[in-house]
Amino acid sequence: MSIAEEIQRLHHLHQSGALTDAEFALAKAKLLSSSEAEAFSQSAGQQTGSGTDTSLQQLNQFRRFKADAWFAGICGGLARMTGLDSWIWRLLFVFFSCYFGAGIFAYLLAWIFIPEE
Repeated sequence: MSIAEEIQRLHHLHQSGALTDAEFALAKAKLLSSSEAEAFSQSAGQQTGSGTDTSLQQLNQFRRFKADAWFAGICGGLARMTGLDSWIWRLLFVFFSCYFGAGIFAYLLAWIFIPEE
C-alpha cells in the first residue's frame, strides 16, 4: 500500500469519526516520518551499496560450527547464520541429495571452502 493510499485511509477514518484530530495528526506524522526514513535508507543503500556490503560481511563470517556437527559442521554453521535449526538444513541436504544429486556436491564444496570457526 502506498503512502498516499494510507493517508487517504487515515483521512477517511478521521472523517467518519473513528479517529480524533490528535490521533489523525499523530498517525499521519508517524506514517510520513517512517516513509522519509525508508526513502533515506534506500537512497543511502543505492549510493554506497551498503546492502551488498552487509551481505558480503555476513557471508565472510560464515564458518563451519563443530559443536553442532555430524560430519563437517556445515549445517550447524548454516543454522547459526540463518537462525533456522540445523536439522532443517540436514533435511534439505538429504532431500537434494536423494532427488537431485546436488546436495552431496554442494556439501562437499562447502566442506572444502568454508573454514572452521
